[in-house]
Amino acid sequence: MPEPAPLLLANDAVLFGVLAIILGFVFWTSESDNKFWKGFYRIFPPLLLAYFLPSLLTTLGLVDPEESQLYFVASRYLMPTALVLLTAVADLPGTLKLGPKAVIMFFTGTIGVIGGGALAMYVATLIAPGEAAVEGPDAMWRGMSTLAGSWIGGSANQTALREIYGAGPDTFSIWVAVDVLVASVWLAMMLWVAANQQMVDRWLKADVTSLEAVKQRAQQYETQHARIPSLRDLIVILAVGFGATGLSHYAADQLTPFFRETFPDAAQFSVHSSFFWLIVVATVLGVLLSFTPARRLQGAGANKVGSLFVYILVATVGLQMNILALVDAPIFFLIGAIWLATHAVLMIVMARLIRAPSFFLAVGSEANIGGAASAPATAAAFHPSLIPVGALLAVLGYIVGTFGGWLTGQAMRLISGQ
Repeated sequence: MPEPAPLLLANDAVLFGVLAIILGFVFWTSESDNKFWKGFYRIFPPLLLAYFLPSLLTTLGLVDPEESQLYFVASRYLMPTALVLLTAVADLPGTLKLGPKAVIMFFTGTIGVIGGGALAMYVATLIAPGEAAVEGPDAMWRGMSTLAGSWIGGSANQTALREIYGAGPDTFSIWVAVDVLVASVWLAMMLWVAANQQMVDRWLKADVTSLEAVKQRAQQYETQHARIPSLRDLIVILAVGFGATGLSHYAADQLTPFFRETFPDAAQFSVHSSFFWLIVVATVLGVLLSFTPARRLQGAGANKVGSLFVYILVATVGLQMNILALVDAPIFFLIGAIWLATHAVLMIVMARLIRAPSFFLAVGSEANIGGAASAPATAAAFHPSLIPVGALLAVLGYIVGTFGGWLTGQAMRLISGQ
């Protein structure tokens, strides 16, 4: 048999160049005076395009996301640096005044995942009784329990649930695919909400007073302290951001083995995951830096550098989505969609009840469904000053993810009759 044709973008350096061109195209056209582009970007925000266009490379077979290291680099180097920079220049006192709605919406999302998982399992017994009745390591409920861990916390929680429930490789791979595609579509919808937040807020009858106050203070601060950044400013910004990221990696390298050896049974708290500690330490360092002269780096454009890294991260996340995967196992994706729809309905109902702004709906949801990569990116789509809320809620997701996933798994096991 002839050898399969090599992927056109198998070289990460080439692929990164293509992603840079895509981002350049998006931002060039988003600032265009052309009537077509003005109307286009009123519907589709730049961040959504930065996410969707790279996904076409994977869908068309030009990229194998499992072979590329770009997402790993972006999530381990650029994302923590963005968290540090955007948190260091944030108005944290104003952020704390946002009140409890962020936490309420986050836990509403968690309950939506747990309840949605139980409903999805019940639907599976009706529309796919053969698959739902499979027993042993590849039982459907075992694979779905790992997805619950991911949708409340993240990949570390998903891996922990796989070990706890002994999910086999076949069912696990199916639900990883469901996770990637369904969660990616949902992220696109949340980015649309961010682009149309005023319209959504009016529909939710939301009280956006405190949220707008944070945005306005951030804009006023930037206006008062803005200056053309010098080479020195840019190097200092990178020194602070990447220096803190390096320290975060060092701390994660020390804390992870310590907790694994000292507390071997504490995996459910995600403390055995180096990525968990990377995000926690980077967020803490950003908070500490916000009380130092580092905050003045906002005037030199630290928030813009951080936002640039977020856009690169979003582009690499987009590479993980292959729309054609729906063709392989449509019934599983339908079950995943029903599951996520339950989460969405509960989030919308709660947002209406407590008059929560669309920001809390989208970021509270993504802190569950998307985790540490998606929640800060979604927050940035609303305003860079709101990044800390997304980061902190994502960390909260890591903490409760394994417990919530375990509870969901138990409910699904009972519903499946096993």
